[in-house]
Amino acid sequence: MRTTASFLRILGFSVFGYILLDYVGTTGETSIFIEKPWMWVLFGAIILFYIAGEICVAALKGVLYKTLSPEAKQRYDQREAQEREKEFRWVKEKYRKSLGSKAIEEEHEIILDHNYDGIKELDNNLPPWWVYMFYGTIIFAAIYLIRFQVFKEYNQAEEYEIAVAAAKLEIEEWKKTAKDLVDINTVTFLADASDLNAGQSIFKTNCVACHKEDGGGGIGPNLTDPNWILGGGIKNVFKTISEGGRDGKGMIAWKTELSPAEMAQVASYVLTLEGTTPLEPKAPEGAIWVDPNAPEKGAPEIQEVVSDSTTVKITMNQ
Repeated sequence: MRTTASFLRILGFSVFGYILLDYVGTTGETSIFIEKPWMWVLFGAIILFYIAGEICVAALKGVLYKTLSPEAKQRYDQREAQEREKEFRWVKEKYRKSLGSKAIEEEHEIILDHNYDGIKELDNNLPPWWVYMFYGTIIFAAIYLIRFQVFKEYNQAEEYEIAVAAAKLEIEEWKKTAKDLVDINTVTFLADASDLNAGQSIFKTNCVACHKEDGGGGIGPNLTDPNWILGGGIKNVFKTISEGGRDGKGMIAWKTELSPAEMAQVASYVLTLEGTTPLEPKAPEGAIWVDPNAPEKGAPEIQEVVSDSTTVKITMNQ
């Protein structure tokens, strides 16, 4: 039986089926095989069904072949041999021509006169594909020489600088959306509702055992007052979450459990608890934290407001 043809039919059916399912089923930029992994099961089932069909047809042919008479088997074998000879004739012919060699029956035309201990040598031509590739390298070299040596388009150093500049721009664009690159030096307060909601979820999962759900404090300190043991502000809170609290009695370091983005989210959520009213607030610990980067308060501004016959001086703190 012609197993090569069967294999190619299965391969062609598989490729065509994959492309068809992907084209028909994909609605966005992501392939349907990624959006819906169960499609692989469906695709595999279809391929297995097709392979089973090929096997059944081959088995049926084998059964029928056994029922033929010797003369019919001979005719069938001759017909199969002719069909195999026709298979991929065009491919075989192109392959033979690409080698640039002579058929065995024609080798006598290219045998050289000399021989070595009875070993004769054929004067075969170089394979055409090799010759064409060699000509292509000559053309490429000529174009390269004119472009870079005659017209001086750019040199390797300039090409490197252009590539580095383009790569830096791509890195900066990538950093804008790569939240997991955040660290103690680059972390900022995340005010988006999605980030704060994510931080709240992380807090409820990991922090309520020590700080209570409303942040009032238990084993850990109260997070709703302005007092901080290791400093307030997004950078200090992020560092405390990442590296842990005081040695021996502080909380554990969460950098092995949470990603940098998650630590930034929960740190931002913790800062929103300040000023809220918990049910059972723990006594303040640490010192009131003042942001050193906050704008300085100016001198009191005194304004006079005249109401009827009374002048009232109001002090406006900036």
